[in-house]
Amino acid sequence: MTQEAKLATEMGYRGLRDWIAGMEGLGELRRVEGATWQEDIGMATELAGRRGGPALLFDDIPGYSPGYRVLSNSFGSVRRIAYTLGLPVDAPPSQLLRLWLNKLRTSPLIPPRYVSHGAVMEEVHIGSAVDLLEFPSPIWHEADSGRYLGTGSADITRDPEEGWVNLGTYRVMLHDRNRLGFYISPGKHGHIHREKYFARGEPCPVVVASGMNPLLFLASATEIPPRVCEYDWAGGIRGEPFEVIQGPVTGLPIPADAEIAIEGFAYPRERHLEGPFGEWTGYYASGVREEPVIQVQAVYHRRHPILVGSPPNKPPDEQARFRAFLRSALLLEDLEKAGVPDVEGVWCHEVGGSRLLLLVAIKQRYPGHARQAGHVAAMCHAGAYLGRYVIVVDEDIDVTDLGEVMWAVCTRADPATAIDIIHRAWSGPLDPAIEPGKEGFNSRAIIDACRPYEWRDRFPSVCAPSPEMKHKAEAKWGHLLK
Repeated sequence: MTQEAKLATEMGYRGLRDWIAGMEGLGELRRVEGATWQEDIGMATELAGRRGGPALLFDDIPGYSPGYRVLSNSFGSVRRIAYTLGLPVDAPPSQLLRLWLNKLRTSPLIPPRYVSHGAVMEEVHIGSAVDLLEFPSPIWHEADSGRYLGTGSADITRDPEEGWVNLGTYRVMLHDRNRLGFYISPGKHGHIHREKYFARGEPCPVVVASGMNPLLFLASATEIPPRVCEYDWAGGIRGEPFEVIQGPVTGLPIPADAEIAIEGFAYPRERHLEGPFGEWTGYYASGVREEPVIQVQAVYHRRHPILVGSPPNKPPDEQARFRAFLRSALLLEDLEKAGVPDVEGVWCHEVGGSRLLLLVAIKQRYPGHARQAGHVAAMCHAGAYLGRYVIVVDEDIDVTDLGEVMWAVCTRADPATAIDIIHRAWSGPLDPAIEPGKEGFNSRAIIDACRPYEWRDRFPSVCAPSPEMKHKAEAKWGHLLK
């Protein structure tokens, strides 16, 4: 079997267009014709994301040539996430999480391979030929200030001092035919790279890529450790290097099979009003402010390009669903690396946008074990940014079931003794609970919803069937629920 055939068998797809065909085969994608960029695409995407609906591929968009398409809600179901990661599509989340973590731990870093040409170069527009309005960038939310070309994209930057490349998913506003808004939340790797250039009085080179391999997009939207390039990380998961083209303008590596790639520079003193934009918290929390601008010098795209959108909406939405899965694996790994034993389950819950509510199940081994797990989860790399609540429960609680978790909080946690507060934790401009002008810090609540360790053996027993009896009941009487 050739390497290409082996890869197609393991991952099920080669790039975005193969992935779309795979989704149609699984019944996970719907084609939509005639939706407007002004409001229809955003409304349909919000509806599908909130209800865990199918991926949506919009075509025949009024005002645009047929074939200029928009894909949204790509990862709004666990099946689509599993397919993208090369995992069993019908396995339960808890099993998928362990399978994914094992793949993470056993996959090497595989750097990208440079090639001279790729599908992204089918159409090339340089200088005065650049016109970003050729793409049907939607207005994603009703009260957004404008169109956002980049929500399901990756901003590609390079550290000017250390040389490592980062792919990060940040929002990119369409200002006009050759200028893009360049907002990045403080502390993110792309923001650090950009500020290093600006501190030196130099323009920041950047590529905005959309419609790349879905695995590479998931990498760009995930907390990869500093100095680890997303190309290398995703290449290891894939088992083969991603092909990239050296950008003629910036020198940055461009995904060779991306649908769209945009090259340009952000300059230290150039700013333009950006926002408001509905964000992952479900609010217009970041307001309107002057943000850096990308002056676009070149645009490359495939014939009949597909613009990928992954707009944040009030959670639970598409972003919350795929980030809940990916971030949960990273959080579990961080807990285990920190030496927290017997972690039985982890879930970064969708209702909190996968950040504001972190759930950890442990098998208690010693006094303080639950508080240790809670504090580590709140402050480790995967859990630290803009968190709010961490709930630690016993191993009999399914952390993916919010009803079970809240039952544990209500029945095992005495408010006077079960809650710790952390002050001055890492927050950001998108935090809706922080008074405007005071963003930067927030607090965290660690809720110990485990049976009190000192008398856990005398805690009342649960009035529920044993796992054996539950399995027997489902086998015998489950038909009554269908």
